[in-house]
Amino acid sequence: MKKLFSRFLVLLTVSACVISNSFSVSAATEITSPSAIVMEASTGQVIYEKNATERRSPASITKIMTLLLTFEALSEGKISLSDSVITSDYAAGMGGSQVYLESGEVQTVETLIKCVTVASANDACVALGEFIAGSEGAFVDQMNQKAVSLGMVDTHFEDCCGLSDSDMHYTSAKDVAIMSRELITLYPEVFEYTGIWMEDITHVTNRGESVFTLSSTNKLLKSYPYTTGLKTGSTSKAKFCVSATASKDDMEMIAVVMGCENSADRFTEAAALLNYGFSVSSLYVDENQEALDSLALTGAIQKEADIAYSGEFRYLDTENRDLTQIVKSFELPQNAQAPVEEGQTAGYAVYSLNGQEIGRVEIVYTESIATASLRDYYQYAFSGFLLSFANAAGRQ
Repeated sequence: MKKLFSRFLVLLTVSACVISNSFSVSAATEITSPSAIVMEASTGQVIYEKNATERRSPASITKIMTLLLTFEALSEGKISLSDSVITSDYAAGMGGSQVYLESGEVQTVETLIKCVTVASANDACVALGEFIAGSEGAFVDQMNQKAVSLGMVDTHFEDCCGLSDSDMHYTSAKDVAIMSRELITLYPEVFEYTGIWMEDITHVTNRGESVFTLSSTNKLLKSYPYTTGLKTGSTSKAKFCVSATASKDDMEMIAVVMGCENSADRFTEAAALLNYGFSVSSLYVDENQEALDSLALTGAIQKEADIAYSGEFRYLDTENRDLTQIVKSFELPQNAQAPVEEGQTAGYAVYSLNGQEIGRVEIVYTESIATASLRDYYQYAFSGFLLSFANAAGRQ
């Protein structure tokens, strides 16, 4: 796939490759950043990668994990967007990119989210972490636990905002794509904030009120038409990084560039990756919303068990195959044996293309049915006798 991508960049003309004139790709251009990846979000399929598991300093793209845990806390009802957050001395003392929160200043969770997503504010990021977990240290522990649960094997966090230049604060392009995917697929409402180009917030302190304008660090919002997010980052150690998300043709792409030598090139190369991802990909989706026939059941008074798909099926093709030729078949028993449990696998819907399996979806029971006892059979027989007697009496 890497060779295919290189040929793609060499052969593309400016008119074929570039959706925005700001990202003209010359005939000789290739990805020069030391680490990069492009992934389709709904399937998690990697389309192109370059040193994607190389551990690197992430700078502010660290904040993707902070946002993930913030939206997780919102979804679980632990916090709400309207909650008031008091800025601590520690949070107010953060350097680097900031919105100049003062110690004791109160802002809502939603305002702090905007500060993080738009202006990449370190002070707002730490204030959120403290509010959710009690301290930045406790929040960072949660970040590392989440990274482990997501299979991010090349990641370890030392802070929640990315200011650290510690060698123990690292991640990889692949891991950034993984946590970006988790954020945007579980909590697409994040795009309400990552799509903001400029917005004012109000500081209310002992010295009165003042307006501060948030300005997005993600220049792709103005130069790449399909951009939806997500997060930039830069330090002298990390150099220039970006996790860029874009939506086109019902597909969501994630392009991660790390260690770029300058700010402009990270956006140019992210756009090239996104263009490539969209140009070589076709997405097949079967929503699996149709009802399935009940499955015959033995060993229970109930003669049938209801079943349903466990979810939809998605398949990403990057080889220009005819997806109309995909065939769906079923692997289901003629009779199932009781007992069965709700959610238990009953069988599979199997998808094939050109005679080869490309994926499957579980079919599960939608109800729990116990094994029938002798008493159940006696009661069933007696009920049948009474019904027959009543029908016979009615005919007389």
